[in-house]
Amino acid sequence: MNRINSYINDHVLFKVANLNTMTIITKIVAGILTSKAIAVFIGVEGMALIGNLRNFLGAIQTFSILGFYNGFVKSIAEVKNDAFKLSETLSTAYYLGFASTLLIAFLSYYNAKYINQFLFSNNYNYSYVIQIMAVALPFYALNMFSFAIMNGFSKYKILLIINIIGQFMGLAVTLLLIYQNNIDGALVAAVIAPSLILLITFVGFVNQRSLASSIKLSNVNLRVLKKFGPFAVMGLVTAVAIPMVSIFIRNYIIDEVGIKEAGHWEAMQRISDYYLMFINSLMTLYFLPRFSEIDSKQEFRKEVFSFYKTSIPIFAIGLVIIYVLRSFLVELIFSEAFQPTEELFLWQLLGDFVKVLSIVIAYQFIAKKMFTHFIIIEVFLVVVMYLSSIYLIDIFGVKGAVIGHFVSYVMHYGIILLIFGSSLFGVIPISDED
Repeated sequence: MNRINSYINDHVLFKVANLNTMTIITKIVAGILTSKAIAVFIGVEGMALIGNLRNFLGAIQTFSILGFYNGFVKSIAEVKNDAFKLSETLSTAYYLGFASTLLIAFLSYYNAKYINQFLFSNNYNYSYVIQIMAVALPFYALNMFSFAIMNGFSKYKILLIINIIGQFMGLAVTLLLIYQNNIDGALVAAVIAPSLILLITFVGFVNQRSLASSIKLSNVNLRVLKKFGPFAVMGLVTAVAIPMVSIFIRNYIIDEVGIKEAGHWEAMQRISDYYLMFINSLMTLYFLPRFSEIDSKQEFRKEVFSFYKTSIPIFAIGLVIIYVLRSFLVELIFSEAFQPTEELFLWQLLGDFVKVLSIVIAYQFIAKKMFTHFIIIEVFLVVVMYLSSIYLIDIFGVKGAVIGHFVSYVMHYGIILLIFGSSLFGVIPISDED
């Protein structure tokens, strides 16, 4: 842990690290308050429907901007001192991303009925929510474009402050709409909240307003895609595959077990998201840049096992505490109606534990640009997750979905260990150690 703390203090501004922690805490608090409002005003059934919309929205937002964000940030950071290359990068990402967003928005708006059937079945008609989402999508894309520029220019402080303000704004709108319109309000809030933050982003973006003149159609250069294209593909695979398989699993639970059970499963997914935010932030803040610097198996092995020795025991203790307090947490975050969710904790927590063990090594795929390996492993994960969950749901009911989550990440971890086995456990030549 000292190594991690030292790296953050040496390579990342201490205030930025604190703001990042504040951002995560704000997200968790906002998420818990939203979950509580849904539980009290809407109930278990509504939780399942909102879960489907939440997953779909995450996938469609990433798909609409072609997964450009991470690669775009990296490219801006590399060319920000070269005016012409910066103009090419901004222009290419802006025009391609915005054209893609308008196309996705158009298709979503005029196919809202079919999307509604996929997400909510014929028993519900929330087509108008999908149409509102389509209208809001370009504003979300423009916001992410602005975010990427500020991120690429290392405007971390203002970026995190905007995120914190945006969380409070989104929370206020969500609570108000849920109170006034119950599930309709919750669904509308889910699709408009991510776009509302654009109003605040423009204020933070004012220092970079001169860049607007750099965005020219004539400077669009498809060769720029070679730099962040692979990152875009990885972003699309991750951001689209997992949410979509979650929708398929949730729909199967609704059809074969019941909508209340699907609501209990969604509640478990929300709790999992909350505590994983901290560990995911640590890995993004530390391991991705650290692995990018490492050029020897010895250092790679040292970093992985250092994390296993320091952070994993703390994470494990945290999971044990969560399991012991599961009854209290379910009632605190949701309501008594969600009490059956307690039966899902064990396998979900075990799956998340193995997931963290696996992902910390898998970051090497991204750091070393092992794009083909990453995509194949990610596709394997979602296929196994879907098939194992469906099979086990037929046997154990909704508990089968969380058992499938555990099984899929155990298999994922096994393959990761096979790929990096020589680096982690093999004999390292003296030349490599040096």
